[in-house]
Parts: sequence; structure tokens; C-alpha cells
Amino acid sequence: MAQELTRRDVVAFRTRAHGLDAAPGSVHDPDVLRVLDLGVQDTGTDGALWALVVRGLALGTDPWDGLALTWTLRGAPHAYRRRDLAAVAVATAPLSPDDAAKRVLDAAKPLREAGVPVLDSLREIAALERGIVDRPTVKGDLSTRLTAGLRPEQLRWCNPCQATHSWELPFRLAALQAGLELEPGTSPPVLRRVPGLEPPGYAHAGTDAEPRFDVVRSYLRVFGPATVREVAAYVDAPARDVQARWPDDAVEVEVTDVEPTLLRGRAEPRFLLADDLADVSRRADPAQADRAVHLLGPFDPYLQLRDRATLVPDPAAQKDLWRTLGRPGAVVAGGEVLGTWRPRTSGRRLNVHVVPWTPLDAATWDRVEAAAARLAAHRGVPLAGVERD
Repeated sequence: MAQELTRRDVVAFRTRAHGLDAAPGSVHDPDVLRVLDLGVQDTGTDGALWALVVRGLALGTDPWDGLALTWTLRGAPHAYRRRDLAAVAVATAPLSPDDAAKRVLDAAKPLREAGVPVLDSLREIAALERGIVDRPTVKGDLSTRLTAGLRPEQLRWCNPCQATHSWELPFRLAALQAGLELEPGTSPPVLRRVPGLEPPGYAHAGTDAEPRFDVVRSYLRVFGPATVREVAAYVDAPARDVQARWPDDAVEVEVTDVEPTLLRGRAEPRFLLADDLADVSRRADPAQADRAVHLLGPFDPYLQLRDRATLVPDPAAQKDLWRTLGRPGAVVAGGEVLGTWRPRTSGRRLNVHVVPWTPLDAATWDRVEAAAARLAAHRGVPLAGVERD
């Protein structure tokens, strides 16, 4: 029989797993941050570094010291510990040929019609990118030189660019397999070789990853309990491939006060790793949770889960937070999302515009203003104030 949990149990567990219960500046070793095992997406002004600061990481003079940025899951840029990149390359490689085809989306169709396996094409692209990037190279220059070495079935006409070039997802997904990383803070992106990393070249695609970096296991460690389909959606892999990699120590649980997701009319089972089951029902320190008010960026890891209904039960609030365009950030206290926020700049001064979903008391507003001050300090600009909707 599945162990019964409540929604609050789950939110408290995920809060701790994400490190959102840490005091500001209290974390000096990124090794303790579970989210870096899965990768921290770096999208927008308040990207990966802010997500780590929110989790208590005290950044040094060089904020990227010990960290690296590379395109991985869903073709998005993610931050990892630099020393982990070899293991990450194995963990984020396709789980199967079908998985490879799914991850490149429309780029798979011309390859299939030409009889070219997607993994073979990705290996070719990785080898070409490795040969081109022998020094820091702007993405556009790499794309131009890469296009010259590709076959017609690996190319597409791009209306915005008014040019023929590589499909975007194969271009991005091959980069780490070519032993390449992104230079942080560059726009357009600049790629360079990762010092000391032998280019994997998809040699380990479909093989077992180290448990710590295995994307299925890592998802359960920070977003559990979860269903197979939720993990598959996050990784962008076929559900059958995720099921084939399902951890032997995953145990079924039931969240009694959350509506189950249905598959062919039946509730999908949710799973949690056995080692985490004891922790999931351990309540967070109320005083610490009360202090933990954060302004999470729009693509913060805490908001990247596919089980949105547990985090934000109200469908209207879900639409407000996870907009297709112009996504806001989230005001989070004790793991609960209280509303949204957006930055508004005036000259070099930062205003933070907050839209609460329910009325906030004076103490919570004080903590929101303290979080806004930390954000302004992180950006290196004065805080003009917090605007209340």
C-alpha cells in the first residue's frame, strides 16, 4: 500500500531539497546544492547565479569560479559544477535512438527521410563543432562554418535569418558532447573548449549515468514525488525510456489532498526515492521557513517542475505564473508561492513590482522588501523600492 502524504509534506520536502531553507550567504560549497546535479537553467537577467544566491550560496569575486555553463536539457543553458561536466555529458545524452529523435524535434524528419539515424547526425555535428572551436568562438561564426560542413538533411531554411543553417536544437545539444561550454555573460553566446574535458561525442549515449547525475533520479530527488510522465516531460524523453531507467529504490506514495493526474482514465502513481521518504514527512523548522522569503526568477529550478498543480493548486494562478510569453518571477515564502513579481528599472535604480494573489501581512511585506534589497545588491544597483499592486 502506498504511503500517504499531504500537499504540505511535499512542498516542505521540495523546499529543503532545493535549498530554499538556507539563510543568505550561509552556503560556501556548491557541492551541497542538489539542484546543481540536475543543472540550474540560466535564462534571463535573474538566471542561474541568482538562483544559487537564493539558495544561500555566497559567491566570490569571480561568481563563476568552480561553475560552468553549457547547453543540455531541452537545449537550454544550464549551470553545473565544472568538475562534474564529464558525468553531466553522460547523464544528459539521449537514452535511446527514439529519445534522440524526440529531443531534436522537427530536425528528425529530414534525417529519417534520408535514412540517417539521429544519433549518427548528432555525432557528426559534435565532431565538426569540436574541430571548429579551437579558440573562443561566437555562435554565429560557429554556425556559419558548421553549415559549410553539413549535408542537406542536416540543414534548414531560417526565415528570421534569411539563411540556411543547422537546426537549432542539434546545434545546441551537440555542444557539450563536443567538449564545449558557454562563456557566461556573453550575448551573442561565445563557445569555448572545456579545459581538460575529452569530448564525449555521444560515445556513452544510452548507457547508465552516475546515480548522482542520472536525470531521472535527480528529478525525483528535487521534485519528488513524481510520475513517469512528469519526469519524461522535464527531460523531453519518451516515457518508455524514462520507465526503463526508473530507479529500483523508487517507492509509490499517495498525496491525499492533491488531485491525481490521469492516464487512460486511471490515476498515475507518484514515486519518491526510498531514502527521501523519511525526510518528506519531516516538517521544516517553522521559524526558518517563516524567514525564507524569496524572489525566484521566472526560470528558477523550483518553478521548472511538471507537477504544477501541487505547487500552485489554483488554475488561474498557474496561468498567471507560467505564461507562454513574458513570464514573471515568483514570490515564495516557506515554499508556498504567494504571487508574482517583475523588475522595473528607472535609470540604474531597481523597482520590484509585486502582485500578491492574496493579501500579505506587514511582516511578510517586510521580508519581501528584504528579498528585493538582496536582488538589487546582486544586480549591483540601488533599490528604489517595492511597488505593491
